[in-house]
Amino acid sequence: MLVIFDCDGVLVDSEPLANRCFADALRREGLDWTVEETMRRLMGRSLKACLPIVEAELGRALPDDFIDRLNVDTFAAFRAAPVRAVVGIGAALDAIAAAGVPHCVASSGGHDKMRLTLGLTGLWSRLEGRIFSASEVARGKPAPDLFLHAARRMGAAPDACIVIEDSAPGIVAARAAGMRALAYVGAPWTDRAALQAEGGELFDDMRALPQLLGLVVQA
Repeated sequence: MLVIFDCDGVLVDSEPLANRCFADALRREGLDWTVEETMRRLMGRSLKACLPIVEAELGRALPDDFIDRLNVDTFAAFRAAPVRAVVGIGAALDAIAAAGVPHCVASSGGHDKMRLTLGLTGLWSRLEGRIFSASEVARGKPAPDLFLHAARRMGAAPDACIVIEDSAPGIVAARAAGMRALAYVGAPWTDRAALQAEGGELFDDMRALPQLLGLVVQA
């Protein structure tokens, strides 16, 4: 078994802050999406994959430095807040590691973003060397490329992998890769119906994850 974690919203509680920065950046370009609309339309996708969606809505190309400026604002917001780990993820990672189960991260976010958020939450050192980004593959989520890439790098067959996700594109990607998909819906903004419709097995408490994985947890 290989457990593959998404990052934002699964390991780190970064989605509302990141999407607030994204909505602010879009508003400066003339697209008045709320944070909720931004999350509904874009959450789970890489920034590269988000751009065509936004540009189609605007009817024009975004400035060449749009992503660079967005990252500056977002990283500053992460440091100021600061971003926190998802409740219960530390205990879940402890149990998975204690059971000797291989695990890794496969995120739509870039390595620089994950280095910051995982570093701020104390998770980077626990996962370093097993962190994969959509920047490493041709197609991000909802294509299966990233999860298949992570499985290959970790030496696991797709049907032996379990993906932990919180977005519909991530669930679609996991199922397309032939992997079991557990959908974390512990945050109030998650779309439970969409995640379930795409084949995600819903759970709302990270402390329950080891048991969902079939691990024996010591009391």
